[in-house]
Amino acid sequence: MSVKSFLKWYFIVCIGFLCIPLLVTAKDVIGTELEKQSVDHALVAIQDKQSDWNSWSTIDNAAITNTDDHVVLLASGASESHAKAHSESISDFGKEGEISSTMTDFLELAKYGKSIHVMAMLMVGFGFLMVFVKRYGYGAVTATYIAVSIVLPYYMFLKTLGIFGEPAELKMDRLILAEFCAASILIAMGAFLGRLKMSQYIILALMFVPSYMLNEWIMLDNGMGIIPKGQLIDTGGSIVIHQFGAYFGLGVIVRMTTSEDFLKKIDSDKVSNQFSMLGSMALWIFWPSFCAAPAEISKMPTAAVNTILSLCAATIATYIASTMIRKKIAIEDMANAALAGGVAIGSSCAHTTPKLSLLLGFLAGILSVIGFAIIQPRVQRILKGIDTCGVHNLHGMPGILGGLAAIFIAQGAVPGLQIKGVFITFIVAWITGLAAGTIVSLFGYRKHAYEDSVEFIVEEEHH
Repeated sequence: MSVKSFLKWYFIVCIGFLCIPLLVTAKDVIGTELEKQSVDHALVAIQDKQSDWNSWSTIDNAAITNTDDHVVLLASGASESHAKAHSESISDFGKEGEISSTMTDFLELAKYGKSIHVMAMLMVGFGFLMVFVKRYGYGAVTATYIAVSIVLPYYMFLKTLGIFGEPAELKMDRLILAEFCAASILIAMGAFLGRLKMSQYIILALMFVPSYMLNEWIMLDNGMGIIPKGQLIDTGGSIVIHQFGAYFGLGVIVRMTTSEDFLKKIDSDKVSNQFSMLGSMALWIFWPSFCAAPAEISKMPTAAVNTILSLCAATIATYIASTMIRKKIAIEDMANAALAGGVAIGSSCAHTTPKLSLLLGFLAGILSVIGFAIIQPRVQRILKGIDTCGVHNLHGMPGILGGLAAIFIAQGAVPGLQIKGVFITFIVAWITGLAAGTIVSLFGYRKHAYEDSVEFIVEEEHH
């Protein structure tokens, strides 16, 4: 070893030893500061004795906290105490009603953070993911704006009417569920992106929401008595959100693809693909919040961590599969198939283990790449329709995989119900998609597909 190398390593070791007392000192300082914290800044964690882990309604249950039925964990200073939340033991905090109100406000605030993360997925993630079409960037982001702006209030309004299930108040819970509906329609839009007039996106959004709510009611709220409430394991919506959106969209393209569309090439370039990767990364970052938002409070960390691990595995699998199948890396694979892990783990995210999450994400990534590289051309020939964004490969097949995988990797899964949920969702999505496509086709077809200049003022026109 040279003298220079020896001095370098000697310097690094010395710095390491010097850091040890600094860390100890920092630990002592932090510990002292924590002891000075008042009870007003205590961490409150609620564990519901009779929680429903399988249903999205758990985010509603958290908002109607009854202090007699929950255990409250207070962490203050160096001590932790478990105490029954009964009015006799919380006299220092005031009346029981005030505690319940404060706790409700705290939970609403926590849910607000998740809802904003999901909103970022909708606007930034989905919006930019779809701008890979070279001359349809304006159309993609505008259609995203319009669809989300219609679906959110429309869904919440129909919920207050109780058309599908019991009437519900307009709270954060309903906003999150409305955002899930918006995510599903953006998935569906990926199938027919660029081939509809902007007004037709609006018409489809109006028809999509009741169709989605019908399936959601059947899957999660015992609609028609088909699936018992809370028994379908689909926390992050592999079935209800992703599978439904994908096959609704495929139903629409059967009616909304012309022979000229098959002759029109879907162009992309380096710039449009880079923006698409930006959208993909935004989705990747916020996907853990998407899956954790509807989970029971105590299961949210598990759902988030499992989602991240599944996304990591899918990303690595995408790189391997794209390289092996195409001989070089396809950027469209990286932008889409890397997200397949988030789709597949949705059902089981709160009910499985990290190892199984990694395995499922890896399988989903490979399946999605195979879909883009091999399966998609065959499906388009069979349907006689063009799947612009390949939603069948990213959301359809991985959604089915996630729904069925829950049978093997999720605790408490009922095989028959999972299979029934996947099958019924496919049927409802396909039929309502075909019907919606038929109605929209009555308003005509777009003459020039994938061209912003048909409906937008494009800068190049002024030069």
